[in-house]
Amino acid sequence: MKVLVVTAMYPTNENPAFGSFIHTQVESLRQIGVHVELLVLNGHYRKLIYPKGMFQLRNVLQDDSIDIVHAHYGLVGIVARTQWKVPVVVTFHGDDLLGTINPQGKTKWVSKPIAAAGSALGRIVDAVIVQSRQMAAKVKHVNVYIIPHEINLGIFQPTDRNAARAALGLENKKKYLLFAANPAIPVKRFPLAKAVAEHLQKENPSVELLVICKEKQERLALYMNACDALVFPSFQEGSPNIVKQAMACNLPIVATDVGDVREMISPASRCFVSSPTVTEFAGRLRQILANCERSDGRDHIRHLDGPSVARRVLRVYEDTLRTNLLGQTMKLPS
Repeated sequence: MKVLVVTAMYPTNENPAFGSFIHTQVESLRQIGVHVELLVLNGHYRKLIYPKGMFQLRNVLQDDSIDIVHAHYGLVGIVARTQWKVPVVVTFHGDDLLGTINPQGKTKWVSKPIAAAGSALGRIVDAVIVQSRQMAAKVKHVNVYIIPHEINLGIFQPTDRNAARAALGLENKKKYLLFAANPAIPVKRFPLAKAVAEHLQKENPSVELLVICKEKQERLALYMNACDALVFPSFQEGSPNIVKQAMACNLPIVATDVGDVREMISPASRCFVSSPTVTEFAGRLRQILANCERSDGRDHIRHLDGPSVARRVLRVYEDTLRTNLLGQTMKLPS
């Protein structure tokens, strides 16, 4: 089987975190023997990459050996569906179905047509992959699969906290809270994380909030092993990789009840779902910071290792090709 993965997000030297989860899936598929070709839509003017991508896609599909197109994100899925030569699978990741959130936690009106287009697209492609039940409810399609993204358990694994701190130049006596997202992105709700950290700092000056983004996966894993807790106060998510990566490192977590977070972290020790208030977030973090114990999150996330998830995605491809072949057979004249 030969699959063409089309995406507008993929890691670069300047931003190794950009679409790292897609890179992980591509490599996991290759690891289990799927022949994956890659088409990355990029360019200086972001809005022009999609019309340009339609022509790029047609050029690539001159290769008749490609069996299926797998598009990541709704707008890329629209590009993929401009052709009917080969079946299309679309993975939606969050705001492409749920809408984009503003600083007040409301859905931006300009994103609503895009989310509606994503929902409509879901009815005319051959299969849809989403990250959570909430997202699945937005798509009226018989072939909807809930498959959260995989985690590279070889990179994200528990290591010695002091060694990780030494590698990052951090102090052993500090209590570090990790906010691993771009604070300028409203949906991540950085002001709440900042307020929680400041609240705790008044009680304990050793508490410090570390804000990181655009880090290589290996360095992100170092931060997770160096820190005492992940602070995750998002307004909205699909299935946030950062939470699953933290679990793989046995990092305690306090998070809002978004996407599949409750489902993921509830079985794990020292991982809490919190209402989005400074008081409750701080209270949960205070419990975690009272001692240096880690969570047992890794035990509850092993089913999302790369090969396991890749095999689930492969079954989507196989089901799609089988259904497509059956449909073609039924159309043949008797």
